[in-house]
Amino acid sequence: MVINPKIYEINTRVFLRKFDSTNKKARLLDVPFSYWKYLADLGINYIWLMGIWKTCPATIEKYCFEDNLVKNYSKALKDFKHEDVIGSPYSIDKYELNESICSKDELKIFREKLKSIGLGLILDFVPNHYSSESELIYTHPEIFLQVDEATFKNDNHTYFQPNILEKKFFAHGRDPFFPAWQDTIQVNVCNREAREFQKNELKKISEMCDGVRCDMAMLALNNVFKNTWGSALQEKCKQESTEFWNEIISFIKSQNNKFLFIAEAYWDLEWQLQQIGFDFTYDKSLTDRLKFASAKDVLDHLKAEYDYQIKSLRFIENHDEERAIIEFGKEKSKAAAVIISTILGGKLYFDGQFEGKKIKLPVQLGREPEEKIQESIKYFYNKLLSITNHDIFYLGQWKLLEPISSWMNNYTFKNILAWEWSYNNERRIVAVNYSPSIATCRLKIDVAGYPDEFLIKDLLNQVEYLRSSEEIHTLGLYIELKPFQSHIFSL
Repeated sequence: MVINPKIYEINTRVFLRKFDSTNKKARLLDVPFSYWKYLADLGINYIWLMGIWKTCPATIEKYCFEDNLVKNYSKALKDFKHEDVIGSPYSIDKYELNESICSKDELKIFREKLKSIGLGLILDFVPNHYSSESELIYTHPEIFLQVDEATFKNDNHTYFQPNILEKKFFAHGRDPFFPAWQDTIQVNVCNREAREFQKNELKKISEMCDGVRCDMAMLALNNVFKNTWGSALQEKCKQESTEFWNEIISFIKSQNNKFLFIAEAYWDLEWQLQQIGFDFTYDKSLTDRLKFASAKDVLDHLKAEYDYQIKSLRFIENHDEERAIIEFGKEKSKAAAVIISTILGGKLYFDGQFEGKKIKLPVQLGREPEEKIQESIKYFYNKLLSITNHDIFYLGQWKLLEPISSWMNNYTFKNILAWEWSYNNERRIVAVNYSPSIATCRLKIDVAGYPDEFLIKDLLNQVEYLRSSEEIHTLGLYIELKPFQSHIFSL
């Protein structure tokens, strides 16, 4: 497993439309190999193909044209048509490949191509639910959360009757803080049959890829599941003591200890999921601090224990988030990108982020609007990722630096975040002014053994500075940065 990996997320069904020809819709193997080589050369380590599994077309008409969804479609795609709505990729029929994307043999060829240039493959695993039209309801009804008729009649938004000819009632999948997702059916993760079924499904998935991103992973924790469903659970479910994830992860890792588990996780449950066995958990807390909080709040988050940070997945956008350039603004988004790209842990980037795309596409849509590439953003990301595509950012030792005031009564140093990487006699110093005002500071860094005067190269801005080792030793390295600007120094 790569340390501090970079993962690139692709909304597969939409992404493939870029490569359609006049005569046919593109499949996975129609994407030019040069595209994957480009990402590998940037330093991407894994490709996450989001939405590659078979879904149920019947859910589209039933559940995908609610007023709020149509409003979002119109906002994202001004000329959206009825046929552009293809349903949620997380309303899965079963873990068979979507035939419009690729076959099993094609995926195998694709994976080998990725492997030849050092890229791994990540796919989705959704532990919480399947499509409400899934054929598994009829072939494996025992794996789903079943309720009595009275419970169904009391809340027919959360519960449903798949077949009016059968008096069987099930729960839709849900997050306890939101209404149920009506295009889904809830897996009963407390049920022994369900656990064995999911374990076997994940075994099949693990033979197709190098890791899984587990959707809403915290919903399968025993306490969360029981608190969500309460009295709807049968008594035998309440006696389950082993965590679902303990069983699943240990089973897969016993066969392939390099297989990667990534948890979409919220509610301060990240550490618990890491302890259970996840290799990485979403760091939404950092994303939110970067969006809304001060440099001090970001700094406080980065003071967490090493064991937590190294298993945190940092991001500023993905398919659930607004586009970074809209959410942060252009310059602040670049500063945030420097931060997530140069700290400990995994890094997640989303297709379109490097080009400065502005439109967040609802996952139910199969077409995206054309957007002009923002060349300055593309240049910035090419530069940033080429800089961080170096052993020092994967294998090096990382430590926070403490900016100090550059002169009396100047407190702008509190707006500068700084850290150092060291590896094999090389060093990188990162400094980011995470504020809308000019900021200055000094950084006390070890320059023992350096000549009296030496060059410091700012790799990000392609500038060199001649500095005195005595001044740095006694006063500290002087830093002055405009709003949301950054340095990445090579010493």
